[in-house]
Amino acid sequence: MKTGTTLLAIAAAMMFAMNLQAQNSLVGRTYYNANIMTDALNEATKDMDKKVQDAKTEEIAKLEKKEGRKATRAEIAEIDAKMQKAQMMMEAMTKGMTTELTVTFKTEKEAVMKANISVSDEALKNAGIGWMKRKALKAAIALIPSTEKSSYIVKDNLVIMIDDDEGNDTLRLSNDGKYLFGKFDKKTDYKLTRTQ
Repeated sequence: MKTGTTLLAIAAAMMFAMNLQAQNSLVGRTYYNANIMTDALNEATKDMDKKVQDAKTEEIAKLEKKEGRKATRAEIAEIDAKMQKAQMMMEAMTKGMTTELTVTFKTEKEAVMKANISVSDEALKNAGIGWMKRKALKAAIALIPSTEKSSYIVKDNLVIMIDDDEGNDTLRLSNDGKYLFGKFDKKTDYKLTRTQ
């Protein structure tokens, strides 16, 4: 009787371990975000008014130091116009750029990352960027590889994408497996949502 109970306990433990391993497997999963830059761009534009005001104050101080007198109304108006134009350019750029990202785990060791970066020609035009620069920017974006295979390893809730040329990217898997969190750069975080 004791042997039967022991075998049953071992079988239950093995089934639990296999179920746990199946839950931790990323094979067949796809994570996606239509624009990983949205949060960063929203954050950047949130403080835009303060940044513009600070830049204006700095420009006025430079002018007054250089001229050795207080800035005139005309000079302040000119600085205002310059700051407004810069703010409009920034807003147009943020509205017109998207970086779509998909990560699909093909096997236990290989994933495919697909990035689609696009810029609206209208947004660039509204930002005051000339025809030649718009074409050059679009050509540069077209040269960026859109699909890349990558090896990966999983350590607890970390998914380490191995890239021998540029260094490894570390993504963090949410406890429920619904999200992957990563960093585009030191200041820009993004979140991918599981679609499959």
